[in-house]
Amino acid sequence: MLKACLNGTRRRDEHAAVPLTPAELAADAVRCATAGVAAVHVHPRDDTGAESLAPAVIAAAVTAIRAARPGLPVGVSTGAWIVPDPAARVAAVRAWTVLPDFASVNAHEPGAAEVAAALHERGVLVEAGLWTPAAVDAWRRWPTPTGRILVECMAEQVDTALADAAAILAALPGDHPPVLLHGEGPATWPVYAEAARRGLHTRIGLEDTLLLPDGTPARDNAALVTAALTAIA
Repeated sequence: MLKACLNGTRRRDEHAAVPLTPAELAADAVRCATAGVAAVHVHPRDDTGAESLAPAVIAAAVTAIRAARPGLPVGVSTGAWIVPDPAARVAAVRAWTVLPDFASVNAHEPGAAEVAAALHERGVLVEAGLWTPAAVDAWRRWPTPTGRILVECMAEQVDTALADAAAILAALPGDHPPVLLHGEGPATWPVYAEAARRGLHTRIGLEDTLLLPDGTPARDNAALVTAALTAIA
């Protein structure tokens, strides 16, 4: 599976094609699905442009994408930087009126197990974000079923990112859920190649990189998707 990560924490001043509004996310999701992705991951924004877990904000983004591309799985982030208080994150999830298909939970963050449990209770597939081998231990203590593991290599130095990927993957139990491996910044494309080599799910998009494999600026998310699929064709 190739997933498109459309915006993340990116600002418009970082790249003119970063989608922020529900309409922009929907249009971008259609372009990326047409190019070949199997799912999209988005960080919905409120009217000020800030990331939000508010029910109305999540509903607007998810509804717009589903209306534009019916059947395309849509996921969101529950990162602690969006709502720092763990109890408030849980309350936000329980208040959602429109549910995404999946949501990521960073296992190292305070309250991660409780957020994962709230998502599972609502019927949302839980993605466990693992940034370090220590996060694997935290995730294994969750009582909640996990639908997908995200091995997220946050180091921008390529050798470090690849070593982190190997260490996290080695720490996983033998009966682990499906894995999606990805990197960020300069390590995006080398980690993408490693995911392809290992036969793992992966992702690409402006959240992770603004550059094509040859180092030139990407026009938009669809261009990154096309380059990603071309690289493994």
